[in-house]
Amino acid sequence: MRKSVDGARRPGPTGLLSGRRPLARPHGWGGVAAMAVACGLTASLTLLPLAHGVNGPSATPAGTGPGVGTGVQVKADTCQNPEASLTPDTQDGPAVQAIKARGKLVVGVDQNSYNWGYFNPESRQLEGFDITLAKAIAKDLLGSEDAIIYRTIPTNQRIAALDSGKVDLVVRTMTINCKRIEQVAFSTAYFQAGQQVLAPKDDRSITGYDSSLAGKRVCTAEGSTAYEALEANSFGATFKDEGDGTKADKDRFTVPNQLDCLARLQMGEVDAVVTDNALAAGQAAQDPAVELKGRPFTTEFYGVAAKLGNDDLVRRVNQVLVDYRRSAWKTAYDEWLKADLPGITGPPAPLYK
Repeated sequence: MRKSVDGARRPGPTGLLSGRRPLARPHGWGGVAAMAVACGLTASLTLLPLAHGVNGPSATPAGTGPGVGTGVQVKADTCQNPEASLTPDTQDGPAVQAIKARGKLVVGVDQNSYNWGYFNPESRQLEGFDITLAKAIAKDLLGSEDAIIYRTIPTNQRIAALDSGKVDLVVRTMTINCKRIEQVAFSTAYFQAGQQVLAPKDDRSITGYDSSLAGKRVCTAEGSTAYEALEANSFGATFKDEGDGTKADKDRFTVPNQLDCLARLQMGEVDAVVTDNALAAGQAAQDPAVELKGRPFTTEFYGVAAKLGNDDLVRRVNQVLVDYRRSAWKTAYDEWLKADLPGITGPPAPLYK
């Protein structure tokens, strides 16, 4: 059982009590598909600390003044700083007014990512780092953190949910990048992660995102930055669903939700997973038979996503994040992430256009 910052003992996502020693689990890889959501939690991880900041002229070290923004020139044609967002504002524009008239903020979240957004069957509530942030936004907009409707959406439906108006915001470990800023409007970054390889501990042939993946079967979530990375350089790994289109071929390597990759790995259907190490840390906490391999090979900034054009809502979220970084961010990190993702001193400092 984990201990939160207020001293309360916290159950794992299955409602089973867990501590730093893993609970009993089935032996071997076969027959444990349900382990992705029903296994004992946490053991020691081989997670490398995340690097803070990025290389180059736009670098802004994380944790060096939460809430203090840096202005940069953003060129659409070169996309040098995709994580730069609109300056904060408290004015109520059309998007914010519509939310206030409804009386509820509708947020797209995950229910399968331990520590980030997951359904706790004991409390029967969605919990995690992203859920805490979503509540803070609802409280600012509507005066109550309970004035919120959660809509769980798979990785590959995040942008579609915004475009269709199904949700007002997506708070779901969504990486800001050059491709996506043409499709949705992002807040400033609230977390920094990096892509990494997750594989069984006893598989010494896989050493990271390198030539050791040659001939290996690798799973990623459809629409994820991990899939895009493998498209750019797979090192000879098999990662695309190809074949005769039968049910057996469907979603074997590219899955709707990232947690499905852990199930594939546990059943021996794939040899490795590529995903954000922030998410992989939660998966390794759920299954002590897997570990992170090598080092992070990208820099991933998570942002709150809104429908393109809803600038007033983005500015309001950025205002919430100004205050959130000063105190609430550290409290949320200590409660949800620190035990399995240690060594992070603070959030990324915001960049503004």
